[in-house]
Amino acid sequence: MSGTQRTDDGRGRLGSALSGLAVAVGCVLFLGGFVWGAVQYQPYTVPTNSMSPTVVSGDRVLAQRIDDAEVRRGDVVIFKDASWGDLPMIKRVVGVGGDKVACCGTDGRLAVNGTPIAEPYLRSQGPASTPFSVTVPEGRIFLLGDERMSSQDSRVHLEDAANGSVPRSAVTARVDAVAWPVGGVVERPGGFAALPGGVSQPGPVRLVVGSVVAGAALILCGAAYGPIARRLSRPARSRTEAGARG
Repeated sequence: MSGTQRTDDGRGRLGSALSGLAVAVGCVLFLGGFVWGAVQYQPYTVPTNSMSPTVVSGDRVLAQRIDDAEVRRGDVVIFKDASWGDLPMIKRVVGVGGDKVACCGTDGRLAVNGTPIAEPYLRSQGPASTPFSVTVPEGRIFLLGDERMSSQDSRVHLEDAANGSVPRSAVTARVDAVAWPVGGVVERPGGFAALPGGVSQPGPVRLVVGSVVAGAALILCGAAYGPIARRLSRPARSRTEAGARG
């Protein structure tokens, strides 16, 4: 066997080993990403336009499973409460226990504990309801839809004993991203950031998607190495054999 053949064989073995490693690592990332996503997130189909334009009817969203201690103002949450029909609903948290929530000031803005809140996610900044002012009981949250003109939210239940609020424990998940049609991550609103507790941090959806995409890429590249390497090696072998016959 010539030196050239031995070198080619060595490179071939190294390439095969690296391609096998790429496929193995890719499988770990790909499957691990799916498992991680299944543990962290639950899919949810938005039933109405009450949260338009943030999410609209028919959108498929990924909602991170959280416990009640993780709920923050500004979060778009999925919850279920018997007094609201006992069905999964989606709204935005604008007040937590102890907050005084009022609407609307002379500029049409919502105020929490006397602080006007910038809400760039609203379709319209103008007043969209009869003025109200409530104090949220401890352990509960006050929720509004982003489409204030039509949303059936805490304002509808203001006459209830709990001032339209629902228990924190009613929240099952926080919307992190729009999966279909592809809409990206649902940003945390900065308007609530200065209030005590601040806003929540984004979930790991980017890391989960990155793991799946990177895993798929490694699997494809590793699997493609063999056929490509064989095709590229054929002309070289043909030239070597021709030279040996000559």
